[in-house]
Amino acid sequence: MEMFDEKNLAAKLSTEKAKEEFHLLYGGGEDVAQEEAARYTALLYDYVRYFGKNGAEPVFFSSPGRTEIIGNHTDHNSGLVLAAAVTLDTLAAAAPTDDGIITLYSAGYAKPFIVDTRDLDKKDEEKNTTFALIRGVCRKLKDMGYTIGGFNAAVTSRVLGGSGLSSSAAFEVLLVCILDGLYNDSIIDGVTRAKISQWVENEYFGKPSGLMDQSACSIGGLVGIDFKNADPKIEAYFFDFEARGFNVVVLATNSSHDDLTDEYASIPAEMKAVAAALGGKVLRQFKVQQLIEKLPEVREKTSDRAVMRALHYYDENERVKACYQAIEEGNLDAFLQNIVLSGESSWKMLQNLYVGGKCEQSLALACALSERMLKGSGAWRVHGGGFAGTILAFVPHYKLDAYVQQMDAVFGKGACTVLGIRPVGAKKVEL
Repeated sequence: MEMFDEKNLAAKLSTEKAKEEFHLLYGGGEDVAQEEAARYTALLYDYVRYFGKNGAEPVFFSSPGRTEIIGNHTDHNSGLVLAAAVTLDTLAAAAPTDDGIITLYSAGYAKPFIVDTRDLDKKDEEKNTTFALIRGVCRKLKDMGYTIGGFNAAVTSRVLGGSGLSSSAAFEVLLVCILDGLYNDSIIDGVTRAKISQWVENEYFGKPSGLMDQSACSIGGLVGIDFKNADPKIEAYFFDFEARGFNVVVLATNSSHDDLTDEYASIPAEMKAVAAALGGKVLRQFKVQQLIEKLPEVREKTSDRAVMRALHYYDENERVKACYQAIEEGNLDAFLQNIVLSGESSWKMLQNLYVGGKCEQSLALACALSERMLKGSGAWRVHGGGFAGTILAFVPHYKLDAYVQQMDAVFGKGACTVLGIRPVGAKKVEL
């Protein structure tokens, strides 16, 4: 039986080629490369502990998390968004097997996830589980004519769940990337990988997600998505914020998402109620002027809050367009200005920085403190669905230490995560 030399593979993680790959995926210099080499080595030895050294040599695959740059609550009404892949990733060491069985050990779980690729029917009892994601990816790839097969994998992640960085999308895209790399010579393009992942999340996992998360994780860099049509238009952008003197920071306020389902659901429901009052299904079918002209009728059929949320939608789409243009022109000031305006609109018009009637308003406090520290020199806004969780800030290098120190003091040590924008999406790591 074939055996691999784990020491030889571990040695490859310290070569110049590996350092170049780590720089591409994670940014930074020699210190980051050393840190990643140690993380990859630890995962390799986890793989050996789980599976032994018999069989094919494992291959590393990396799938980044994502951040929502701008486009707050627009996708569900066929709007525009701008997202980005980040330098925090979900990482796998994986090798093919000839038995058709997928066995995946994930850090933090006591037992492996085991799926037989000869049984790919959707199972109701697997809804909202990792088993559903694995089985669903295999089903979709097989139905599309790609080769699938068994594999062993050890997985670890720095994309923390509940961080607003989309750990689930990173994992979905990672699964596609593994099967593509092991059995299809990595021929599947980034957009297709994203659409496969979205289908799996919708159909097997049971979550009606859009395409933003998967696209950013799969494609990398900055990703603009136009949801006007059933087949969204996806365009890649790049802007080196770090080179222009800025860090991207996600601030976790350590507030709970529990019991917020109704709050989240109210936003798309109210926007679609306004669209229905105008005679359609989604707001994208109408111009803002059509809403203004029929305001008395729409108010009567919906509510003032619904109207304000609809106005946010229209203005937010224009801000996303302005950010697209600012990136293409290299106009950092215009970009930051629109980020701030987006955050203010989410606070005032969309009203998703806190739950009405509750004294706990951590997102609003985080934005207020960020404004005091960054006004005139950076940007800040709610990150993701809102009501609880995280905000996003663009912080100039010279203010980073002070910003992190103050926010950690208020929201707890480690509340701030400093991110880099990763220029590439999910990929096989070249060693």
